[in-house]
Amino acid sequence: MEQQMKPKRVVATKKKFRYWIGLLLGFGCLVNYFDRINLTVAGQVLMDELSITPAMFGILLSSFSWTYALMQIPMGLVLDRIGVKWLNRVCSIVWVFATGLTAFISGLLPLFILRLSLGVAEAPAFSAASKATGYWFPLKERGFATAMFDMSSKLSNVIGVPMVAFIIAKWGWREAFIVTAIISIVYCVWFWVLYRDPEEHPRLSKEELDYIQSGDAQKQVAPGEGSSLLYLVKQRKLWALAIGAAAYNYSFFLFLTWLPNYLMQELHLDIMKSGLYTAIPWACGALSSVLIGGLLVDFLIKRGFDPSKVRKLFLTIGMLLGLAVIGAATTKDTQTAIIFFSIAVSGICIASTINWSMPSILAPNGSVGTVGGFMNFIGNLTAIAAPIVTGFIVGATGSFSIAFVVAGVVMLIGILSITIFLGRIEKIPDEEKKAILD
Repeated sequence: MEQQMKPKRVVATKKKFRYWIGLLLGFGCLVNYFDRINLTVAGQVLMDELSITPAMFGILLSSFSWTYALMQIPMGLVLDRIGVKWLNRVCSIVWVFATGLTAFISGLLPLFILRLSLGVAEAPAFSAASKATGYWFPLKERGFATAMFDMSSKLSNVIGVPMVAFIIAKWGWREAFIVTAIISIVYCVWFWVLYRDPEEHPRLSKEELDYIQSGDAQKQVAPGEGSSLLYLVKQRKLWALAIGAAAYNYSFFLFLTWLPNYLMQELHLDIMKSGLYTAIPWACGALSSVLIGGLLVDFLIKRGFDPSKVRKLFLTIGMLLGLAVIGAATTKDTQTAIIFFSIAVSGICIASTINWSMPSILAPNGSVGTVGGFMNFIGNLTAIAAPIVTGFIVGATGSFSIAFVVAGVVMLIGILSITIFLGRIEKIPDEEKKAILD
């Protein structure tokens, strides 16, 4: 990496209210993932109680991602039209009900329907967080700001998996869904009370607003003034990032949906030990997300290194570390497997944090939701595939080894996409400007 001339000096401020917004967004993503992992941890109990085969359970685990992926682009368009505040308010209410009602189901079909509903309700969560971060944080703070919400999805496994495992072991799986629904209610109320866009927030000082806006924050535009989806899907950068996201998402969702069951089924741990061991790779991932994907990237950029080269370098390094998933196919030792998983998850989390900073960096004004939605739609196609493919492989072979090798091959495709097609990381011109230039 070579150093550039120092960027222009921006307005300084000691005000830090924007970090309360960052904390709110992070808590929302944390709760978002509590509602996803509860089914994963309860998997073995549910399979026994409802007589579900591994292949069928893989389809059930994947069902959330069907509607989650399908709604990414529509929700991104709605997000750019009505904004973060109202979309998140409505969707958080729906996901409270989808999670809470799961505690009262008595068959496979209602469980399946509620997981599909949860996928719809949680679809805009990350795109909304990315859009809000673009409004609330100047560009030089965007890495850490993104890590605040992206890290939470990994931290949810550090906190949520042992918590849900304890509740299931102590009381039962239904009580676990009730507890995660109550936590969702807390977030829903907090978001409703606290979140506004910067220009309309009564608690944001003019000094801090000037600081945010002087640092190349995303400009708020009138509804419908952003670039069109047709224009955006013609951009090679967007496809490169989307394919990269799909590659690391395959491993991410393999771990998210099957890791506790792998530890119980193949390494013969009980539910409490599997929950504790599952937390270790995700703790490493959460730390890597903040310390490397967030703070180190921001530090190097503030020191004058080329922002595009810094982000692209660490995005590639993260995905290369993700190849460690292949190593898990070579061992039956718990400690060795956890080391491989920890390296892979750490790399994936670095890549994910950087990738989720991209929509607010690359998107034309008013189009962050659409860019994030498209990227997450493509990325979540593999989130649908990973649980199903893994379930069928395990059902056919009785082992996870081939499933881990498949994840490594998919990761290689993403690395090639990033290194060959991404190019320089910089804002895509607004559609109107592009038309004039052409």
